[in-house]
Amino acid sequence: MLNYNEIKERKYILLDDEPYEVISAQVSRKQANKPVNKTKLKSLMNGRVVEHTFHMSDKVDEADMSKKNYVYIYSKGTELWFHAEGDKSDRFPIDSEVIGNAINYILEGDTVEFSIFTNDNDEEVITGVNLPIKIELEVTEAPPAVKGNTATGGDKLVTTKTGLKVTVPLFINVGDIIAVNTDTGEYTERVSKA
Repeated sequence: MLNYNEIKERKYILLDDEPYEVISAQVSRKQANKPVNKTKLKSLMNGRVVEHTFHMSDKVDEADMSKKNYVYIYSKGTELWFHAEGDKSDRFPIDSEVIGNAINYILEGDTVEFSIFTNDNDEEVITGVNLPIKIELEVTEAPPAVKGNTATGGDKLVTTKTGLKVTVPLFINVGDIIAVNTDTGEYTERVSKA
């Protein structure tokens, strides 16, 4: 059980039997009133963000969260198929809504870390993909850099091996490995030259 003032950023809590990640929390007190904790919570089931105020007498349970690795096999329609790491016979589909934009950063055969919520009935629910801040991707398509084409800022649109389109500087070519920020989808640096 967490007291109202122990509900802090990056904690996972249960509110109305639903798991939430605490995005922001601020304990404040107005004059003669008792202190409160104003929070923003992100639902791990559907992604919606809600604001909730916890009062001094409020207590919440921590959500039973864990992390597991699965290997991406292939996609079929809106389903992406995975198997448990080390057990190729344990195959199962995950809907593309759960994966979200992480599909732009993974290839067939990649190992992906998932957040898992376990409820009282020992039923596990996959609540999302945990990607690193930066991912290295190979450039598969890039228009040639044209001399004197820097009047527009010197950028061009390239395609990576996963199909993600990224705006990069003119010096990036096919075969280069670039680092991409997974939060913003933006180019950060060239890791290696082709």
